[in-house]
Amino acid sequence: MPLSEHEQRLFEQIEQSLAEDPKFASAVRASDPRFHARRRLLVAAAVIIVGLALLVYGAVIKTPPLAVAGFVVMLASAAFAVQSHRRAQSPDLHVVGGTTSRRRPRGRSGRRSSMLDRMEDRWRQRPEGHR
Repeated sequence: MPLSEHEQRLFEQIEQSLAEDPKFASAVRASDPRFHARRRLLVAAAVIIVGLALLVYGAVIKTPPLAVAGFVVMLASAAFAVQSHRRAQSPDLHVVGGTTSRRRPRGRSGRRSSMLDRMEDRWRQRPEGHR
């Protein structure tokens, strides 16, 4: 249902006043799950670079424990980045009162229930002739 001209003007005024308020903008940005996920990805990338530097430095000075530690740091940071990316892509993240929460429990049971929900939706939406 489209908005009337009066409602559109009011909406534009509200939007403009909110855009001009830096405190509100920072509060919205701070509670946005995508902002946190992006920050986690940047931190993980920086730690991967540090791990690579440790790996190379340990190989150059011929200290295997330091090189292995660098590799472990890189591996852990890459796993953290992948997890953050997956969490950012998850459609069940939403903002409630400035914090993020999940609608379903994490883990296999959450995946299984969402699969069952999708199957039930497909069953309800099937054509009537296919019983």
